[in-house]
Amino acid sequence: MQSRQFGRTGRSVSEIGFGAWAIGAAWGEVNDEEALAALHAALDTGVTFIDTADVYGDGHSERLIAKVLKERGGDKPFVATKAGRRLPAQSVEGYSAENLNAWIDRSLTNLGVETLDLVQLHCPPTDLYYHPEVFGRLDKLVEEGKIRNYGVSVERVEEALKAIEYPGVVSVQIIFNAFRQRPAERFFAEAKQKNVAIIARVPLASGLLSGKFKRDTKFEATDHRLFNRNGEAFDVGETFSGVPYEAGLDAVERIRPLVSGDTTMAKFALRWILMFDAITVAIPGARNPAQARSNAEAAALPALPKEVMDEIVKIYDEDIRQYVHQRW
Repeated sequence: MQSRQFGRTGRSVSEIGFGAWAIGAAWGEVNDEEALAALHAALDTGVTFIDTADVYGDGHSERLIAKVLKERGGDKPFVATKAGRRLPAQSVEGYSAENLNAWIDRSLTNLGVETLDLVQLHCPPTDLYYHPEVFGRLDKLVEEGKIRNYGVSVERVEEALKAIEYPGVVSVQIIFNAFRQRPAERFFAEAKQKNVAIIARVPLASGLLSGKFKRDTKFEATDHRLFNRNGEAFDVGETFSGVPYEAGLDAVERIRPLVSGDTTMAKFALRWILMFDAITVAIPGARNPAQARSNAEAAALPALPKEVMDEIVKIYDEDIRQYVHQRW
C-alpha cells in the first residue's frame, strides 16, 4: 500500500482508504460482525484512512470504528468524520457555533477520542461557502483543540473551488470516478497549487463500476440505490454518481474489455482514480473482509496505459457526460 501526503496537515495516508457509509446505513441490511471484520481487514492491508459521518446510522458507523480501534490499540489511522446533515433542513443558519459544537461533541463521544483528526462540513448549502463566519467558527474549534483540521464534502465543483479560498480548508471530498470526470478539468490544478488534499468518494459509482450489476438486479428497500435513484432522499449524484442506471450499465460494457489480466472491474476503476496525482485517497466502501481486501489490492495494480486512459475519456464523453457534467 502506497501513501500520499494529506495536504498541509503533515500527515500521510494510504491512497486507498475505507469509506464507512455502508457499515452505518442506507446500503441494505448492516451486519455488525461483518462490518467490524471488514474494518480489521482493511487496516491489516495497510489502510490508514477511514471516512465516516455523524449521520451514518445515526452515529453507528462512528461507534463501530471506535470499537475496532480500541480492540487494535497501537498507532491510530487518520479518521475523518462529517457534520451538518443532522439538521432537519439544510440552511446556512443551521451551521451556528452552538450546533457545530454539539455535533462535534457527539462525534468525539462516538469515536472515543479527545480530538477529531478531520471534520468535514457534510455537503452544506452552496450559499454557506459565501459566509466566512462559518469557517471562523471552525477555526475556533481548532484553537480549542476539539478538531485538528477541517475540510468540506461537496456536491459540485463550483463549491469545491469556492471552499479552497478559505485558508483553513485542508481537504475537499468530492465525487470522482470514470463516470464523474469534471473535477479533473480545473479543480485538481487549483487544489494542487494550494496543497489541498482531495478525497475521492463514490469511487465505484455506487457499485456500477464493479461490473456486477444487471438490469434485473434487485436492491433492498433500505438501500439508497433503490430509494434514492431519482434523488428522493438526498442529492441524486450520490446514487450511481447521478448516472441513469441503464445508461451506466451500457457504459460499463464498453469499459469491460479494457480490464486486462485477472483483475476485476472494481480494482480497475479504483486504479483509474489513482492515476491522478492530485487525488490523495479514494474511499471505497466495504461491508465484509473480502471487499476490503479487494479494494486495497487495487493500489498494487500497474499504471494504466495512455490508450486505456484515453478510451475512458472517450466513453465518458460519448455515453455519460450529457447526464452529469454540467450538473455537478
